[in-house]
Amino acid sequence: MDALYPRLLVSDFAAAVDFYTTALRDLYGVEPVKVIPQAQYANWDLDGQTGLVLFGRSVVADTIGTTALPTDADAQDSSMLVFKVDSVDDATVVLEKAGATVLTAPQDRPEWGPNLRTAHLRAPNGTLLELQTY
Repeated sequence: MDALYPRLLVSDFAAAVDFYTTALRDLYGVEPVKVIPQAQYANWDLDGQTGLVLFGRSVVADTIGTTALPTDADAQDSSMLVFKVDSVDDATVVLEKAGATVLTAPQDRPEWGPNLRTAHLRAPNGTLLELQTY
């Protein structure tokens, strides 16, 4: 169901893919499900569930409007928590009521995947969140 999983936002996509491919192969015997260099996207499953996703930091910075910040890890987000939900629109309302700040309103993202809809929020502690449905 992939209800909740970590996504690391990386500046050197190729190096991160090489590292996690080796590490997850050696630790858990898994291979990447997808590695899409042009989209700066890769994911690994563990026991049929998403275990880890890598995504280009610059792609996310462009999406949430933080490209003007310095590119180091202290200024740009380096991770996000992804929630797969039944309705991105409804979940956005729920998280906003809980205190999250909406960074990008719910929207369709066909360039990221068929039938994908996302919203991006910032939790009160600063964690970047993505709501998604597909």
